[in-house]
Amino acid sequence: MRIRFLAAAALILLALAQAAVAQTFLPFTVKDIRVEGLQRTEPGTVFSYLPVKVGELMTEEKAQQALRALFATGFFRDVRLEVENDVLVVLVEERPSIAQLDFSGFKEFDNEVLRKVLRELGLVEGRTFDRSLLDTAQQEIKRQYLSRGLYAAQVQSTVTPLERNRVGINFTVTEGGVAKIRSINIVGAQAFSERSLLELFMLRTPGWITWYTKHDRYSRQKLTADIETLRSHYQNRGYLDFNVDSTQVSITPDRRDIYIRINISEGEKYSVSDVQLAGQMLVPKPELEKLVKIRAGEVFSRERLVESTKAIADRLGNEGHAFANASAVPQVDKEKRTVAFTIVIDPGRRVYVRRINVAGNTQTRDEVVRREMRQLEGAYYDASKIQLSKSRIDRTEYFKDVNVETVPVAQNPDQVDVSFTVEEKPTGAFMLGAGFSSVDRVVVSGSVSQSNVFGSGKFISAQVNSGKVNAIYALSYLDPYFTVDGISQGFDAYHRKTNASSLAIGSYTTNTLGSGIKLGYPLSEKDSINFGLNAEKVKLETNPSSPVSYINFVNQFGNNYSYATATIGWAGDTRDSALIPTRGYTARTSLELAGGDLQFYRGSLAAQWFHPLTRSFTFALGGDFGYVNGLGNKPVPFFKNFYAGGPGSVRGYRPLSLGPQDASRNVLGGTRKLSGGAEVLFPVPGAGLDRTMRLAAFLDAGQTYGKTEKFSISDLRYATGVALAWNSPLGPLKISIAQPLNDKTGFDRVERLQLTIGSTF
Repeated sequence: MRIRFLAAAALILLALAQAAVAQTFLPFTVKDIRVEGLQRTEPGTVFSYLPVKVGELMTEEKAQQALRALFATGFFRDVRLEVENDVLVVLVEERPSIAQLDFSGFKEFDNEVLRKVLRELGLVEGRTFDRSLLDTAQQEIKRQYLSRGLYAAQVQSTVTPLERNRVGINFTVTEGGVAKIRSINIVGAQAFSERSLLELFMLRTPGWITWYTKHDRYSRQKLTADIETLRSHYQNRGYLDFNVDSTQVSITPDRRDIYIRINISEGEKYSVSDVQLAGQMLVPKPELEKLVKIRAGEVFSRERLVESTKAIADRLGNEGHAFANASAVPQVDKEKRTVAFTIVIDPGRRVYVRRINVAGNTQTRDEVVRREMRQLEGAYYDASKIQLSKSRIDRTEYFKDVNVETVPVAQNPDQVDVSFTVEEKPTGAFMLGAGFSSVDRVVVSGSVSQSNVFGSGKFISAQVNSGKVNAIYALSYLDPYFTVDGISQGFDAYHRKTNASSLAIGSYTTNTLGSGIKLGYPLSEKDSINFGLNAEKVKLETNPSSPVSYINFVNQFGNNYSYATATIGWAGDTRDSALIPTRGYTARTSLELAGGDLQFYRGSLAAQWFHPLTRSFTFALGGDFGYVNGLGNKPVPFFKNFYAGGPGSVRGYRPLSLGPQDASRNVLGGTRKLSGGAEVLFPVPGAGLDRTMRLAAFLDAGQTYGKTEKFSISDLRYATGVALAWNSPLGPLKISIAQPLNDKTGFDRVERLQLTIGSTF
């Protein structure tokens, strides 16, 4: 009975409310509109959402529309409509605004990173506060911590009311400890050892370097990438039916330890029985067959198959077929464990490039990007030229990323637009720092440089370097496109002081003031020649401890020299990366001719070649040769001699210590230099494929020879060892531990551990 009574009462109240609304909003002509309750929002904003204006007829339907529209803005907590003598009164209660966002207990993330995350969710200082977003924000911050392996992190939010209808929001976190991967197990592996498979993974258990790489922290993205690496490893070695059956990731109750288990089925190993080409071949078939990397009789490799289909599609793309496709159709014989492939070629329509678009260059001028392009508008689409354009734009080093997209033109199937999208990076730098090297010891340095002045692509820098051996003050300028043909032009002005008293060579000091101009001319996309004219004024000083030959030179020719040099050189570079090269070569040769108070000629040749041995290992072979001789019956100035030994030359020997010596064991340098070495480069164990650091096992050799000495290979000094190169937060770091192989006791100066850290600009 009581329930029936309450239900009846509710129905009566609802009917009365509906009647009141109906009575309130019986159609009437609006004489005026008044808005009450506003604090921050402008009245015009409210008026813009109302479906009625002064002088128009107001109905119940329009009233409902007005309420829905005003609530949908998110500005108001409550909205009511009333009528007073045909005046429409809009009563609003505004939501509070966010006055400030505070963070407490956050160590893993910088506050600006968190503000960016919250900004994307809509929680920004000055915006209207929506309490429903708090839970979303907490979950997103928690997700960020989970991605860093901090599974015990707890996030709480506090909302504090402030004056003028504002609130302050504070996020407090208890980060807890980092969860580490304690075990990774691969179940089902028989063809390869579990240990060798785990070496392929980026994720790993804690090791001596994981404090830096953080690869011992679980990440779903990293695990997915590692599983794909595992799949590629098997399928590139013939296991066509390889499959990952399941993956389990478990965490201990205290959220400190993570265990990963991957169950796999290897399947059988297949070989290739046949490879055929089919379809429409617009390029001669023998030429396309040469692009096929996988052959009959070989073990199946998915990598080689993909390389083959891509090479064929790219070759057709060079002929204007932008959407060429080459797909491999397999025919599997499970009994014989063989697979045959038919590569079906569909060239598609030949297309022209209607327009080339450039986007993302907010600072760099359009012409700076376009002058690197080799694909022309109105010409046939050429995939090789587009990739070359992308590579050249990337090599300017003005951009963090360069992407290319080919877009079909609507209603014009024989035309495409090519869009280059770039992401600019800071190209100016103001640097102050300190470093240490085996040559200069402690170095204080600083520089101001801008490699893209006003977005023009021009380079300018001012340099200050204060070292014990070398002190340099220099100003440089270079315009890489002095002409539209790509001729570069620049100049250098410098003041350099050299003090050799702390080196293995004879003691002397020079004070050099110089300047010069330089020109470069491209011979091809990979080769260029350069020319230079330089003038120097040198003041040379010796002391009683200087070698006798140095003192005699000063006595004969004085200690102040003014001379000029002309230089011509060639440079070639085909490396796939200037930072971490794995293939290609770099070579440079130059000839310098000097006249004036000093007369000599000096030639040099340096080259380095890289070849990938595996996905992780790279073989490098390098050599450096130099020759200098006097002109006009004048000897070679001793401070223009060649030296060898130390980092960048023959490691394991003291810097600049190899070559002829006087009776006091002062190294005099040589008029000829020969050095070289072989290295095997590979990632640091425990660092995965981290590109910021690499180890090297090396064999170095080198020597310098005086003018009267006979050149002999047997005089070369050898050393072997290991080295680490790391692009650390403090600057490039290089450390080597070397063992000389044929040093002469009492003659050669051995230095097994050598370190260079920091940059000299």
